[in-house]
Amino acid sequence: MIIRKLFKFENAHIVRGCSSVKCRSSLHGHSYRVELLFESNFLDNGQMVYDFGLMKQNMKDIIECFDHSIAIWSGDEEQYIADMQAHSSRWALLPVSPSAEQFSRVIFVIIDKLLTLTTTINGEREVKLHSIIVHETATGYAQAFREDAYSKNMGEIDLNEIHFSQEIQNSWQDSRLFEKIKKGESFLNPKSV
Repeated sequence: MIIRKLFKFENAHIVRGCSSVKCRSSLHGHSYRVELLFESNFLDNGQMVYDFGLMKQNMKDIIECFDHSIAIWSGDEEQYIADMQAHSSRWALLPVSPSAEQFSRVIFVIIDKLLTLTTTINGEREVKLHSIIVHETATGYAQAFREDAYSKNMGEIDLNEIHFSQEIQNSWQDSRLFEKIKKGESFLNPKSV
């Protein structure tokens, strides 16, 4: 069975190297919709694959890193990176260009690692991240599967090369959220009543 949880965020970016002059040379934004799809052949104690309420904690905080922020590619010009960081309190520095395709891969890698590190105590079994869909516009989206997220052909995504501004970190329920994910520290889901 596959379940889906939808999140939304507003984000600005430039996608260098794309065919559209507007997109590759001008800062612009989108109202993104992100779908997290999980799969399992089992149901938990509440007869669910994975309780949607549990996704409103750390997973939501990860998605909201990109809300009202600017996504910056670390391979862009140094002056541009410095200017964006100087003039926006909310920014995410990524090792890949912030296209919808790369957003879906980045989010997959982070959520997949978080899910792997999470101890479940509500009867969840063999829950896996199926895919991530990132809608950049009403008519276009990118969907990343496991083989895409970890594809060397599409550019490796090293979590240590992803940096979130202090303002973003201050908004997390757990101030060490991303540091714990990178270091492989464990998370414990709360027990359902």
